[in-house]
Amino acid sequence: MEIGKQRATAAAGEWGSRTGRNPLRKLWKYRALWILALPGILLLLVNNYLPMFGVFLAFKDFNFSRGIWGSAWNGLDNFKFMFTTNDIWYTIAHTIGYNLAFLVINTVLSVLVALLLNEVKNRAMSKFYQSTMLLPHFISMVVVAYLAFGFFNPELGFINKSILEPMGREGVSWYMEPQYWPYILTVVNIWKSVGFGSIIYLATIVGIDKEYYEAAMLDGAGKWKQMTKITLPFLIPVIIILTLLAIGRIFSADFGLFYQVTMNSGMLKSTTEVIDTYVYSALLVSGDTNLASAAGLLQSVVGFILVVSVNMVVKRVSNDNSLF
Repeated sequence: MEIGKQRATAAAGEWGSRTGRNPLRKLWKYRALWILALPGILLLLVNNYLPMFGVFLAFKDFNFSRGIWGSAWNGLDNFKFMFTTNDIWYTIAHTIGYNLAFLVINTVLSVLVALLLNEVKNRAMSKFYQSTMLLPHFISMVVVAYLAFGFFNPELGFINKSILEPMGREGVSWYMEPQYWPYILTVVNIWKSVGFGSIIYLATIVGIDKEYYEAAMLDGAGKWKQMTKITLPFLIPVIIILTLLAIGRIFSADFGLFYQVTMNSGMLKSTTEVIDTYVYSALLVSGDTNLASAAGLLQSVVGFILVVSVNMVVKRVSNDNSLF
């Protein structure tokens, strides 16, 4: 009886390995791919998953001498304290407002620039334009901050010295005037982001089968008809995917943009304070680890809910264009 069971087990194992159901066999078969993916997997674990243990800090009264596990639980007190302060409300409003403005403006301009680049038939000039527009994306935000400082320096800045004063107008103390910075930050973000976004859309446009345009020209369609009836419908799935990804980050802001470019000027906080700078101030300036953890967890949870919710709406309207 035992011999029969052993034979049956061996036969089943051999059959499983032949049909590819043995996970170890599959792992060994694709070992080269796993080795290539290993650095990325380790980076993902270290940067994205290990810090998740810090979520407990949002529900604890953290004490450095006791550590994370030894500190006492305090439930939702950190969140209650965070929302009792007036700062968090205008911080949330700034974060959402800036991100919505960036999302709409950058999407429209990126698509427009991609359409214009597609019309450049000279290959050398097309490569030049693409490289020139892509360059700002790779410039460090620290460098961008000093480039902006060259324009807005109250004493020696280009705008005051070369534009306002020759016109007979008094120079502006830009880093003490918060009302100008929503527009300044929007322009800086456009300069840094639109080029990269346009390359993504241009890659989609280049991949469209030329037969569609040839058939449209035979039917007498001009450039405008070709763009609205062929190019834009092909771009819609890409626009939706990138919009969904951007919505997932709507509660997060570009820390470098709002901290470095503004030179962390306290006079500008009324219009430039966002959740990321708020968390930074809570953690490093005031040393409030509990508040910083609660704000960080709030960002992640709200971003996840927004992505799932918007994706459900897109799925009901057009299942083919949903992210998942």
